[in-house]
Amino acid sequence: MKRVQRSDAIALEVFRHLFAALAEEMGAALRRASFSPNIKERRDYSCALFDPDGTAVSMGDHMPVHLGAMPMSVSAALEELGVLQPGDVVCLNDPFRGGTHLPDITLLSAVHTEHGRLLGFVASRAHHSDVGGMSPGSMPLAREIYQEGLRIPPVLLYRRGSRNEDLWRTVLANVRTPVERAGDLDAQLAALHAGTKRLREIASRRGVEATLVAMEALVAYADRLVEAGLERVPDGIYRAEDSLEDDGFGSGPVAVRAALTVAGGRLRIDFTGTDAQVPGGINAVSAITSSACRYVVRCVVEALLGEPLPAGGGSMSAVELVLPEGTLVHARPPASVAAGNVETSQRITDVLLRAFGAALPGVMPALSQGTMNNTTVGGPDPRTGGTFAYYETVGGGMGAGPSGPGLSGVHVHMSNSLNTPVEALEHAYPFRVTRYGIRRGTGGAGLHPGGDGLRRDLQILVPARVALLCERREVGPAGVRGGRDGAPGRNVLIRGGVERPLPAKVDLFVEAGDVVSIRSPGGGGWGPAPEPRPAEEDPSQPPEA
Repeated sequence: MKRVQRSDAIALEVFRHLFAALAEEMGAALRRASFSPNIKERRDYSCALFDPDGTAVSMGDHMPVHLGAMPMSVSAALEELGVLQPGDVVCLNDPFRGGTHLPDITLLSAVHTEHGRLLGFVASRAHHSDVGGMSPGSMPLAREIYQEGLRIPPVLLYRRGSRNEDLWRTVLANVRTPVERAGDLDAQLAALHAGTKRLREIASRRGVEATLVAMEALVAYADRLVEAGLERVPDGIYRAEDSLEDDGFGSGPVAVRAALTVAGGRLRIDFTGTDAQVPGGINAVSAITSSACRYVVRCVVEALLGEPLPAGGGSMSAVELVLPEGTLVHARPPASVAAGNVETSQRITDVLLRAFGAALPGVMPALSQGTMNNTTVGGPDPRTGGTFAYYETVGGGMGAGPSGPGLSGVHVHMSNSLNTPVEALEHAYPFRVTRYGIRRGTGGAGLHPGGDGLRRDLQILVPARVALLCERREVGPAGVRGGRDGAPGRNVLIRGGVERPLPAKVDLFVEAGDVVSIRSPGGGGWGPAPEPRPAEEDPSQPPEA
């Protein structure tokens, strides 16, 4: 799609906000219509608008790990299925075709005018609390992707408005909570409907040609901002590395290494030297690595320019990625990848922040908790006579930065979700939250201290199966410029009042009444902590003899 790159600045800003509102409205429709607490309460979903070429135009303020990967899902769908007709809806979750991990299901549809002109595409991605596999929640300790759940290549869930009933029944037959899955998929369809309706309305009111020109102009504008931001990074080569502690099967530590080459407003990110993919599920597919790179570049550029990029972030044409195949950052099938999305994405982010920190030492923050503390629980639900599957990530400490301390008990970087409120959690599942609070003093000390982690104790009232996928249990997030490291996290099983430490990655059966305690890391501190001041003398008192 090549058009005259000319658009009135005021009109372009109007379109920018219209497209951003469209993506946010899609997210609101998905959230309101969803069944599961993971989507309704935690907001573990993302929605986006793409132009007719499949380039991201606008993304909601949703999950960074979803948003950066969704363009690859759109590309995979168009490559495999060709032209999408009105009423077609694509469904996919395959990590090796633009997905992230199997619980993240993407729905995509094309938007046409009433005369059949293609306006673009709308997509919704949501984390489903179960998509089958060897353990409830579909986040197991697995050695290959086939153990993680149902894998869906780009296929048509709807063809010209008619649902593919065979596919629908097949999907629901392979999950533990089919009613909840059907409800959440319908909510994603509602999001597509909302986005389609709004884009048609925009084109009707503003003009089809003006709408398409604005899409292209916004992508080009974002790309110019990225180049302008990168021009403020000193030219050079900057290297960094960090490690994941283990893969759950004895491989570890597993290193991620990156070299950033900055020259004249362009950036090359080379992951050569990263360790090979491993048996356990910390392998990241290329979509995940691309997503993490996109997120960090966007953060750096916006910090340097002091203004936000358009919501789509542009095509990132100034950024080149080198992802050696068969490594932790570009795994080949049939690698297990469930934790690559949630844990390795965080470590890639940490490595890139460290590398940019070498170039911009006074700008970059200390490391945040570096994990999503993934917790899945499943089993029989005596209240319904059926089964339940629960998934949640747990917030922790944010790294401090040059402008102030880190926040405590929040989701950071590639995760932008909320927690499930205690009331909603205990209503939806046979659980009782016996303790939930800040782990005081776990943030690293510094001129600006890191944020503190959380402690969440979950008493499970029925026999159940639990899977934990966590990181930063051995070494806490690093402080920078003299700041102290944050405290590492801990996983603990409490049975009969006795605490028993659990590994960072574990799959176990628990008894009714057992408590699973997740204790998340604190963030790193920024700058050396000030020396304690001596107590000031009270001038009303005589001096000591």
